[in-house]
Amino acid sequence: MQEANFSAVTEFILIGFSTFPHLQLMFFLLFLLMYLFTLLGNLLIMATVWSERGLHTPMYLFLCTLSTSEVLYTFAIIPRMLADLLSTDRSISFRACASQMFFSFTPGFTHSFLLTVMGYDRYVAICHPLRYNVLMSPRGCACLVAWSWAGGLVVGLVVTSSIFQLTFCGSNEIRYFGCHVLPLFKLACGDNVSTVAMGVGLVCIAALLGCGLLILLSYAFIVAAILRIPSAEGWHKAFSTCASHLTVVVVHYGFASVIYLKPKGPQSLEGDTLMGITYTVLTPFLSPIVFSLRNKELKEAVKKTFLKKKNEMIWEEFLGTD
Repeated sequence: MQEANFSAVTEFILIGFSTFPHLQLMFFLLFLLMYLFTLLGNLLIMATVWSERGLHTPMYLFLCTLSTSEVLYTFAIIPRMLADLLSTDRSISFRACASQMFFSFTPGFTHSFLLTVMGYDRYVAICHPLRYNVLMSPRGCACLVAWSWAGGLVVGLVVTSSIFQLTFCGSNEIRYFGCHVLPLFKLACGDNVSTVAMGVGLVCIAALLGCGLLILLSYAFIVAAILRIPSAEGWHKAFSTCASHLTVVVVHYGFASVIYLKPKGPQSLEGDTLMGITYTVLTPFLSPIVFSLRNKELKEAVKKTFLKKKNEMIWEEFLGTD
């Protein structure tokens, strides 16, 4: 990326919340609480998985990596969004805008790839339980995680470099609260804008749809295997192992499809902003809740970790008073 590519526009202005002047303080407090809860929930999951040896299994290691990608994704967007809600200066430089896009797209698409890997993990656990330790070996799991991050990195680089090689001229107001693909394309000018837009759209849609189809395929085999289980108790046990992952997949892809697959047409600034909030703030907020509340083993491990830390603090305080 070179300065010569950016002819007339030298910075962008984020105007996503400009249509909600009287609600900005309320939005700030609400989004701050949700962000802190998201951060705390994911850090708690990560700490619990790493501290409890009983959770050192592929499913929970994937969950820990998923929490890491979620922390990085929200950190790339939400702190800047919170600052803009309290500030009158919402300008952002080209480099900062490009950095925000790259550091949000990379963990964002890594998140999709990890959900696909977790679907494969559930498929192996239910359809090939006797071969689970072989197919999901520590080395194999490490490779799956590495490929997920590599895939997210490639998508982030391709999308960011493609967009920021365009020429931007005229208005510099981004009709969004962050540096997002579609609002930036509307500010670009030149003969190659439509070609780049088509290429970026194909990359994003292919990645999302590819992951979604692989997850659907995994669950098709899972459902077929569950239907062969004779007892209702076996059905319940099999479905319960997939419930949290399937719920997060539905939420993640439901909101992602609204953002990336919505039909073209006139869109209001308020509508685009509110839809963006659902994916940027609400989805990460719901994810740790779903995995914590619907996973009995994880809940017990969290309680065990907290009680252990609490007892250690009480014991240290007791010894310190003697």
